[in-house]
Amino acid sequence: MSRSQGLSTVPAIAFASLALCVAAGAHAQSNSQHSGSGWFVPKTHESAPEAVRRQSPSSAPITDPAADRADAQGGDAQGGSQEAPRTPPVLPLPPIPALTAIKKGEAPPGAVIGVLSVQDVMRASTAAQEVQRVLGARRDALNADAQKEQASWREIQQQIQNSKGSPEKLQARERALQQRVLKAQRDFRNRNRILQEAAQVSLGQVERELVQVIRQVAAARGMNLVLHREQVALNVNGFDITQQVTAQLNASLSSVFIPGDGVDPEQLAKSGAFPTTANPGPQPSEPPVEQASANASAPKH
Repeated sequence: MSRSQGLSTVPAIAFASLALCVAAGAHAQSNSQHSGSGWFVPKTHESAPEAVRRQSPSSAPITDPAADRADAQGGDAQGGSQEAPRTPPVLPLPPIPALTAIKKGEAPPGAVIGVLSVQDVMRASTAAQEVQRVLGARRDALNADAQKEQASWREIQQQIQNSKGSPEKLQARERALQQRVLKAQRDFRNRNRILQEAAQVSLGQVERELVQVIRQVAAARGMNLVLHREQVALNVNGFDITQQVTAQLNASLSSVFIPGDGVDPEQLAKSGAFPTTANPGPQPSEPPVEQASANASAPKH
């Protein structure tokens, strides 16, 4: 393989991995907007694989061992290399332990059901829309910078291939291009990580507030069970609290704190000054009780 052929593969492979990293970050950010829906979905019991399911003794087929041996011998006599299907054995189980008596408790209250579409709430949330707009612009800028860096790699690569300098100078330029590619990969991966963590921080505030709003609206309507609207086959409009939750969420949380462009959320959290509201400024502390009493009793001039 010639020197020019080996060099031509460096920027292409490097940018392919770089573009995949940026695209994965964009996909994770767009999907994180609906991550709060899992908080209200009860976990379903996954069925065990067929290979590990125990067969009930009452439903197990009764087979003749002699017939099984005859079938196996017949298969060998015919020269077949494939063994006959073997019936899973019925393994003995110890007796079921006796259950202790349980004191009779109170029956649960009657279900008052409500339904909710978390996706519709997040789409109509003004705070979530702001997060999507701000971080979407940063994601577009990241993609534009990646494409610009790719064009620069190709230009330098073409210059090296068309250069007629000494082999030592050409090798030095090749090494410099490789170092630039490696540094750009690290930088873009770090920017992509910061962008994803900023989305988690921003949308996490919306999801946290959404949980409280759902509880508040459900309590005001006397509901004790709220289901996803997407999981309900049929319901009447009186069960749906999506619009009420959306209105209450926008009233209580119109904006959220979004880390600044290029600000590492991990470093911000380690600094101890990580804000939790849209107004991260220092709040005035209330004066002590003794000072407040003294100020109240002081004569006014």
